[in-house]
Amino acid sequence: MLLILTEYLTQIYSGFNVFSYLTMRGILGSLTALMISLMIGPWMIRRLSRYNIGQSVRDDGPKSHLSKAGTPTMGGLLILVSIVVSTLLWADLSNYKIWLVLFVTVSFGVIGWIDDYKKVALRNSKGLSAGKKYFWQSVFGFFAAYFLYVNAVSPAETLLSVPFFKELMIDMGWFFIVFVYLVIVGTSNAVNLTDGLDGLAIMPAVMIAAALGVIAYLTGHVKFAEYLAIPYIPGAGEMIVFCGAMVGAGLGFLWFNTYPAQVFMGDIGALALGAALGIVAVVIRQELLLVIMGGVFVMETLSVILQVASFKLTGKRIFKMAPIHHHFELKGWPEPRVIVRFWIITFCLVLAGLATLKLR
Repeated sequence: MLLILTEYLTQIYSGFNVFSYLTMRGILGSLTALMISLMIGPWMIRRLSRYNIGQSVRDDGPKSHLSKAGTPTMGGLLILVSIVVSTLLWADLSNYKIWLVLFVTVSFGVIGWIDDYKKVALRNSKGLSAGKKYFWQSVFGFFAAYFLYVNAVSPAETLLSVPFFKELMIDMGWFFIVFVYLVIVGTSNAVNLTDGLDGLAIMPAVMIAAALGVIAYLTGHVKFAEYLAIPYIPGAGEMIVFCGAMVGAGLGFLWFNTYPAQVFMGDIGALALGAALGIVAVVIRQELLLVIMGGVFVMETLSVILQVASFKLTGKRIFKMAPIHHHFELKGWPEPRVIVRFWIITFCLVLAGLATLKLR
């Protein structure tokens, strides 16, 4: 919206032309989302507390978590509002890719909101059933995948880019739709599994979003894309505004979510953030790079899969508790140590992912 205004004002004063630059709008998108989060965060936390929208804690989990019972949850709404408003203000709204990433983010957020609402407001411990949750994730995931497939204007938009290999681009054909669906739904659930400690999920999401924003800018620039031997995707550069908004909204939420947390994001935030990271990686054709940078999310998911499989097959557990961050807690690591070490791992993985742009 503000982009349209500044384009008009450029006719009066050429200095307003600075707002047409993607990098500037990416920065402004981040700062705007951060400001929105910090401004409405305290009000939202008070409202959640007033309506007793509090977190329930597993009895079989780490004993240190029992004190967290009643902490306001569904704070992911703060993240969603900040991302959506900031993106609408600074992004080029004539770009359909912006509307698609917003649709995916909000739709997965709605699924999470229904699940959270049933759990904390209606006191239904099961929340939204796993079957219904997966069904609606599948509906929105397949829609996004199909939409991208039929609207692709160049072969590069549906090819699989493989890190470390300059010339290796895999044509997936119709399997592109299934693959994209798996990326979106898988990333959404992986972030949700990771969201178990104060700030554990949000900071890795922020770092990955920042890296994806940089790559989006390079992917949408024909000369940079050619120089780095990465796919050139017309319009993908606009993702830097959305990613910037994710970074700002995430940091704003972390202000209140850092240990000891004043608010939890809940499924509304975790499912939405994961889906957002997934769809952005798909748009810029860097799904495999997302696996590298999101190694912590992958590790958390694999720990749950391995734990369940081991228990069903042998009756024994591999970890003291899954997801794996609880395993380290039960081994005696203080919660802040687990959180910060997982952040450090993500930071290293993000740098490794960015390094692959040159290691080809």
